[in-house]
Amino acid sequence: QVQLVESGGGLVQAGGSLRLSCAVSGRTFYAMGWFRQAPGLEREFVAGISRTRTTYYADSVKGRFTISRSNAQNTVYLQMNSLKPEDTAVYYCAAESRALTTAVSEYDYWGQGTQVTVSS
Repeated sequence: QVQLVESGGGLVQAGGSLRLSCAVSGRTFYAMGWFRQAPGLEREFVAGISRTRTTYYADSVKGRFTISRSNAQNTVYLQMNSLKPEDTAVYYCAAESRALTTAVSEYDYWGQGTQVTVSS
């Protein structure tokens, strides 16, 4: 069975940093993505990475967030720097097997989410 488990969320002051981790078990995937969802808003794409480490970022996080993966460890990371209050959300790790995409509907496997709260 496939399982994705996020960790690393928490409370941080604006301008601070956090690193999220997503441990994947059961199989490997072509693409991994990070999404976030704030209360009352749609789940949105944050960053994605392919098996060969091609990356793509939402405009809102470019230059601040870095996605990476360890294929050997089957783990994906999201380094978040210069955090802003608008980054506050539940962050979800997701996996899909066909291509790197920003579409929520294309991802079949999701973690439970980890809360990131950025105070001003």
